[in-house]
Amino acid sequence: MKFDAMVLGAGIVGTSVALQLQRRGLGVALIDRKAPGNETSLGNAGLIQREGVYPYALPRDFASLAHYARNRATDVRYHPMAMPRLAPFLVKYWQHSRADRHTKIARAYSTLIEHCVSEHRELIEAAGAQALLRKNGWMKAFRTGKAFDAAVAEAARWREEYGIDFDVLEGDALHRTEPFLSPVLRAAVRYSSSDSVSDPAGLVGAYAKLLEKLGGKVLVGDASTLEKGWRVRTELGDVQADVAVIAMGPWSGDVTTKLGYRLPLEVKRGYHMHYASKAGATLNQPVLDAEIGYMITPMVRGIRLTTGVELGLRDSPKTPVQLEAIEPLAREVFPLGERLDSEPWLGRRPCTPDMMPVIGPAPHHRNLWFAFGHAHHGLTLGPITGRLIAEAITGTPPAVNLTPFRAERF
Repeated sequence: MKFDAMVLGAGIVGTSVALQLQRRGLGVALIDRKAPGNETSLGNAGLIQREGVYPYALPRDFASLAHYARNRATDVRYHPMAMPRLAPFLVKYWQHSRADRHTKIARAYSTLIEHCVSEHRELIEAAGAQALLRKNGWMKAFRTGKAFDAAVAEAARWREEYGIDFDVLEGDALHRTEPFLSPVLRAAVRYSSSDSVSDPAGLVGAYAKLLEKLGGKVLVGDASTLEKGWRVRTELGDVQADVAVIAMGPWSGDVTTKLGYRLPLEVKRGYHMHYASKAGATLNQPVLDAEIGYMITPMVRGIRLTTGVELGLRDSPKTPVQLEAIEPLAREVFPLGERLDSEPWLGRRPCTPDMMPVIGPAPHHRNLWFAFGHAHHGLTLGPITGRLIAEAITGTPPAVNLTPFRAERF
């Protein structure tokens, strides 16, 4: 089977790349070991974060580091045995999180973020997936006035620097917006220019169906068999293409390493569980319990409770201690009913130490492209990443300067 391009990885990023290439007239094969949207893209909070111009930095103050070192925090846990392996990555992450460097990173990162809502909405319209989209933003809720005041000041700075809209909801205003939230949440910052979706995997599936409608192919295959040329094995036989795009999220390094690249890619693990709602309680938008570090989001399947970050090796067994710790706290905030999943879901966010994705051509291979490392913003940045890769491959000047995101920066 011969195609103009093959895309390895059928998460939100890879599916978006394949779809954008197919829309520009190339014949595309989208290849993964699972159906589209059934790995990392399955388990996020469904946010399309227009406000996310500052990627999540590592705390640098001693008090925070000491707090997390005890390994009892609700928002961050770590596997002690994984620390020797992760230490070099974390040191670089800590260095890039310095305030002046973080600000510089945000200037580049914001050029991607500014397109996230418009690119998603355009693809959602084309894919007929409007039923999955919510345009009412999401909220970061607080238990104490001190934390809330700091968040308002931060949001005001983001509005001044990048034009990010937000609303302040205090007391009755918050509980009129979300009447089933407990009064323990006293106030919230609502990011009104962001969107969310009620089924992230379903959205990826809708994009994949549009790809097939336009003539592209979705195939089950083994990306580890990639050979220069470009050729890869699938269940229907070998696929060959002029161009290959590696968009395998946390597994991208498995292939790039075989090709001779040493890219600093690690993972932040996270868990989710779905719940029924008690007594007809409803949730209208995603809500972050910011001082505890978990999110509740209304999804097609139920209320999704997502944890913060677990630092560990990518393939280590599940250790959902965070979920067990936050579930009682979440039940105090919203009337969650019974669990709807047989076991917690584990996902892995692909991260780089400078908090920015790798987007662009491979430095040492012709017609090989990289699109991975989006960390917490894979869903947010999938469509714009797909557009930029497709524009670059087809010879159109990309809408965003790709230089800050190229692999050569490492």
